[in-house]
Amino acid sequence: MPEMNRRLVLANRPHGMPKESDWRMESAPVSEPEDGKILARALYLSVDPYMRGRIATSKSYAKSVEIGETMVGGGVGRVVASRHPDFQAGDTVESMAWGWQDYAVLDPKITRKLDQRYGSPRDALGLLGLPGLTAYFALLDVGQPNPGETVVVSSASGAVGQVVGQIAKIKGCRTIAVAGDDRKIDWCVRDCGYDAGVNYKTAKDLPAALAAVCPDGIDVYFDNTGGPIHDAVMGLIRLRARIIICGTISNYNRLGEPDMGPRHLRQVLINRARIQGFLLWDFQHRYQEAITQLAAWAKEGRIKYREDVMDGLQNMPRAFLRLLTGENFGKQLVKIADA
Repeated sequence: MPEMNRRLVLANRPHGMPKESDWRMESAPVSEPEDGKILARALYLSVDPYMRGRIATSKSYAKSVEIGETMVGGGVGRVVASRHPDFQAGDTVESMAWGWQDYAVLDPKITRKLDQRYGSPRDALGLLGLPGLTAYFALLDVGQPNPGETVVVSSASGAVGQVVGQIAKIKGCRTIAVAGDDRKIDWCVRDCGYDAGVNYKTAKDLPAALAAVCPDGIDVYFDNTGGPIHDAVMGLIRLRARIIICGTISNYNRLGEPDMGPRHLRQVLINRARIQGFLLWDFQHRYQEAITQLAAWAKEGRIKYREDVMDGLQNMPRAFLRLLTGENFGKQLVKIADA
């Protein structure tokens, strides 16, 4: 059994943009797994936008991290000790309840044993994990795209957005990428097959820039950001448009404050549009369906996936801040140990 476990705990509750100093590193003895639990060593930890909401005090769909508690997050790793009959030492597992730490005692009820016929352990945090499954169910079940429709995706080069665009192309749609970096736009068009892109940071008139690449309007909007991009899209929605609210990262540093901007109820009324929020947990009973299909598309070369990997547990806060400021390029991961 290993002796010590490093973990990053929340040291201060940030107001506005977090700082690296809002977390501190601690070491403690590794806990023995109780009956029915497993102990696993992290290989990769995931960095995701939802984490900003978990360190805020405003009401959300999950409990906030308290000061002194281990920061929440998902990870993949290897079982080092098991007191559950379905898991053995050496198994590769994924859990959204890992936390920012080297070793985690995991509940098998919310831990997935990985079948590496579908992909690598890293894939379980990206294409075959929360981002890929979010893209699959949110677009297909909520967005319900039809061939020939125009699909616009914000944060299009991100962990979720890159998959959304490629699934939309598989379904015969015209796709428009919105991102804040010309390199990201170029990659979305060249590698993900987006038909066009708009840099929201350099566009002098964002609604006009979107209108130029969406001359017939927008049928499906996959919203990862909220804010000004959402406002620009809402003026262009077509009859019976579907707007998927997957994330509101533009507002994450102002949680609990009013979300200022235009009101679009008239546009929704006139176009009989549908705006629907999305949480992946509603589709837990269908995860294997998505994993099987996404893995098949990847094997066929129909979906490519880009990752942005940093090294070392100590860099988790830095990787998280890169995500919040858009410095990352692809799915943000942190490597903790060699496989």
